[in-house]
Amino acid sequence: MNINNNIFSKILNNEIKSDIIYKNKYITAFNDIKPQAPIHIIVIPNIYIKNINNINKSNIYILSKMLLACRKIAKFKNINKSGYRLIINCNKDSGQEINYLHIHIIGGKFLGNIICNCNK
Repeated sequence: MNINNNIFSKILNNEIKSDIIYKNKYITAFNDIKPQAPIHIIVIPNIYIKNINNINKSNIYILSKMLLACRKIAKFKNINKSGYRLIINCNKDSGQEINYLHIHIIGGKFLGNIICNCNK
C-alpha cells in the first residue's frame, strides 16, 4: 500500500485541510468528518503504523503518547468528567476503514452500554 494515498498521511502532509485540534511531536488530532457524537475526534501518530497489530518494541511508546493526548483532549473538550469512549479498530472485520493506526475519541452525550458487561 502506498501510504501517501492514505487520507491521514495527506492530513499530516497538509495536502488535505483538516480541523486540527491538537498536535505535538508525536501525534495529531482532528475532528472526524463523519461524527458519530457531538464530539468525535481522531488521534493519529505522526509516524505511519498500519494498525495495533504493527505495534512493536521500537514504536510502543506511541501508544502512551496517543493515550495521554486523548486524556488532554477530553479535558480540553470538557468531557473528562461526564465520560467518553476511546475506540481502536483493527483490520476489516472490526470496521477499520483507513489502514493507519488511530483512536476515536467519542463523547458529548450518553453513549449507551457497551457490548460486554464488565460487572458480571
